Amino acid sequence: MSLEQALEIVISQAHAAPMKAEEISCFEADGRVLLTDLIAPLEVPSRDNSAMDGYAINVADSIVPNAALKVTQRIPAGTTGQTLLAGQAARIFTGAWIPDGADAVVMQEDCLLDGEQLQLQKTVLKGQWIRKQGEDVKLGQTVLKAGERLNPASLGLAASIGQNRLWVAKKPRVALFSTGDELVMPGEVEPKDMKPGSIYNSNRFFLRSLLIRLGCEVTDMGIVPDDQESTMDALSFAAQGHDLILTSGGVSVGEEDHVKPSVQALGALNLWSLSMKPGKPFALGHINAAGQSSLKTHFMGLPGNPVSSFVTFLILVRPFLLALQGASHLLPKIQTLPAHFELPKADARREFLRVKKNDQGGLDLFKNQSSGVLTSCVWADGLLDNPSQQTIKYGQMVSYLSFSELFT
Repeated sequence: MSLEQALEIVISQAHAAPMKAEEISCFEADGRVLLTDLIAPLEVPSRDNSAMDGYAINVADSIVPNAALKVTQRIPAGTTGQTLLAGQAARIFTGAWIPDGADAVVMQEDCLLDGEQLQLQKTVLKGQWIRKQGEDVKLGQTVLKAGERLNPASLGLAASIGQNRLWVAKKPRVALFSTGDELVMPGEVEPKDMKPGSIYNSNRFFLRSLLIRLGCEVTDMGIVPDDQESTMDALSFAAQGHDLILTSGGVSVGEEDHVKPSVQALGALNLWSLSMKPGKPFALGHINAAGQSSLKTHFMGLPGNPVSSFVTFLILVRPFLLALQGASHLLPKIQTLPAHFELPKADARREFLRVKKNDQGGLDLFKNQSSGVLTSCVWADGLLDNPSQQTIKYGQMVSYLSFSELFT
């Protein structure tokens, strides 16, 4: 199956699920998906105000040669000044409202003050150092749209129009477990005591981290033994109170791969052979809640090889989770950059190569692109999306997906 076909099905499954919403404090909303448009009930700024500490004047008074203006009032932020008369100036501070009769602010560094007499040192332009009413936000303006993922700047903007609580998508609840009798948790067995054929479970760590970065609540169910009964029990338990069950390993067709028959027995499963490298095996399905066939928990099964699991999560699971939260932007932005390497041999599958930007603005390729070499993902800062059957020449423009975006 092509990746485009797989993505279409995965996203449609997420969109078919009922949206779960909650109202939370802006302080807690970083990274969450906004579910309602935010319409400004006021203008920001609400009135013309000073962008500097200095003096508010009328420009007409500054045209007179050697003009000296009398400072008649002091206007701190949060107070309202009196109307400025001809020949007068007002000491004003950043954020304070511009008094009627003034149309410019002169920085204090550009003035000489002798008692109450203000001498201007530079030409003054009308409107200088004044923040105009509504220049940031207009009354009735949509400042944030439903589907946006909130960040520190957008939370500040929401607060600037008086919002302290927002309607957002509930965090997806994800049950995570790995399968494989060969897996060992770091800290439980010392390297020197590892049994032949055993490996440390690296997938559990990066998958949990990626899920949390995407705003999920994670139930870490650890390692499930390679037998049918244990797998069935784990899936049945995970189906209670979760939106998604995510596994790594056990989605092939070997005799020790028990995930496929277990999911089929408890719900439904599609096992795909994807035209992508790394990450060929991928499973999508659902588990029926016990005694309630109408309630379903989504299931996704990733390949066991760490790089395959890592890349498949970023390309397929990430957009699913974003769609489940009602996000409007599901796929990462593509940058076009020159390849600073040769790839003379084309692959039959679409490849996601681990690459890194260099100081010349091009992309370097990690030498070992094996699906078991997790070092490549640490060294790299993104993925090169290379179509099937395509070689790459030095200097050729290619598609680049940054980890800085894929990790959020």
